[in-house]
Amino acid sequence: MTALTLPGGGEAVPVRPSRLRRELRAVHALVHRDLLRLARQRVPTALMLLHPVLYLFILGGGLAALIPAGTLGVGYRTYLFPGMLMMTVQTPAIMVGIRLITDRQSGYLRELLMAPVGRTTLLLGSCAGGTLVATVQGAVLLGLAGAVGLPYDPVLLALLLGGMVLASFTLTALSLALAVGLRSPETFHTLLGLVMMPLLFLSGGFFPLASLPGWVQSLTAANPLAYAVDLLRRSIALRVPGQAPGTAVVEWAGRQPPLLLEAGLLLTAGALALLWAARRFGRPE
Repeated sequence: MTALTLPGGGEAVPVRPSRLRRELRAVHALVHRDLLRLARQRVPTALMLLHPVLYLFILGGGLAALIPAGTLGVGYRTYLFPGMLMMTVQTPAIMVGIRLITDRQSGYLRELLMAPVGRTTLLLGSCAGGTLVATVQGAVLLGLAGAVGLPYDPVLLALLLGGMVLASFTLTALSLALAVGLRSPETFHTLLGLVMMPLLFLSGGFFPLASLPGWVQSLTAANPLAYAVDLLRRSIALRVPGQAPGTAVVEWAGRQPPLLLEAGLLLTAGALALLWAARRFGRPE
């Protein structure tokens, strides 16, 4: 609350900030909280980043000798890199859902709900903070692009960063949609094992899906992570044609959907998940 001084030195009159300003300040506070947590929890953050790095160099290095580059159109580490970017942003995005459940259990969420802002605003702040943190961690892994044979092209890095923003938003929204109706972190972890891991392995991030049965390939058309991985691979192909993988991740009737359409579908999936979570979160506890 600010104060307005009347002309002639009169007594200051308190002025309440507008509703929109209160909502924006609440979102900013929640995003700032997530950034402070990221800055303070350096060891857990480093361990989360170490996981995809080990996959990239140990798994990628081992299989690179077994999988000829001619079958993928690129070296296996280059092929694996978009999948590792997805793995990097997935963990912090999922943590947003876990924090929502633990905040409810600890009573912190009840204190947040007492603030003079809408419930939807609190959910948007959590989603924005999770998206930003996941994108920051993914951006760190972009520093290894040269190690997998990709150039440090500013346009390429910007395209990959934009794809990670979309993927981080969608994963964070899906995590909130899954967590908003749960009360137990154990139940959340169980559901994650049933939902997220199959989505990741059927995203085309680890191996081509062309050799799998047709019904499995059809599932990729409904897998948001497949669109995210395909978006990153096609972004690489735009800037480094010689590094373009020959196997498409997502196909509709044997044809790849346009790149912008894939990005739009990914954004729509995140928006719908967030809208559903906001509607569920808006109900009284």
